[in-house]
Amino acid sequence: MRFDHDYLLTLVAILGTTISPYLFFWEASEEVEEEISDGRKRLRQRKGATDTELNQAKWDTIVGMFFCNIVFYFVILAAAATLHASGKTDIQSAVDAAQALRPIAGSEATILFAVGIIGAGFLAVPVLTGSSAYAVAETFGWKYGLDTTPKQAKQFYAVIAISTFVGALINFIGINPMAALFWTAVINGVLAPPLLGLIMIVSNNQKIMGNPVNARFTNFVGWAAAVIMFAAAIGMFATWR
Repeated sequence: MRFDHDYLLTLVAILGTTISPYLFFWEASEEVEEEISDGRKRLRQRKGATDTELNQAKWDTIVGMFFCNIVFYFVILAAAATLHASGKTDIQSAVDAAQALRPIAGSEATILFAVGIIGAGFLAVPVLTGSSAYAVAETFGWKYGLDTTPKQAKQFYAVIAISTFVGALINFIGINPMAALFWTAVINGVLAPPLLGLIMIVSNNQKIMGNPVNARFTNFVGWAAAVIMFAAAIGMFATWR
């Protein structure tokens, strides 16, 4: 552990990729869509949640985040054991990373890396563009949802199309994609703490939540995460030079 600017900047980026603000929009909207697809089309039908639903959501989150962080850890470990160990700390593109791996792990490593990058793109692009579309559509009160057709929600799908186009355009206008990913994660790490704090306040308010407010352990973990993210962001700005 260090407390210099570069270390804290990277820590904020890592926290920003783990607890990303877009997940707050995407996940909430997806939960509502699932209830609508189950036949709860009116707001009063979707009000509240049963113990079974809350338990399912809890285990869905625990299992998903466990495997997510296992994968995340080994990504960091593999990068440290290969690229960083061989002095490759200035990776500027996916090509640089693939070429750096060639002398370490052979030509097959570059093929595997390419397959991984393509797979990550297919996974991430729909989630990121969809999350943007949900956030924008909800802000302006547009009709939205992946269970609608493009004809029913034109603005929603237009945001998805524009976001995808802008993402592809980055590759052709001289913006470094690695730097863009890193600084996006930093921005996420700065925006997430106040949103997380707001969620913690709401989830403890019985007027909003009814009886199933946060348990003591959930409050401890939630507020600890918010405080750590706030501290990391403040430290990053305080050591900026």
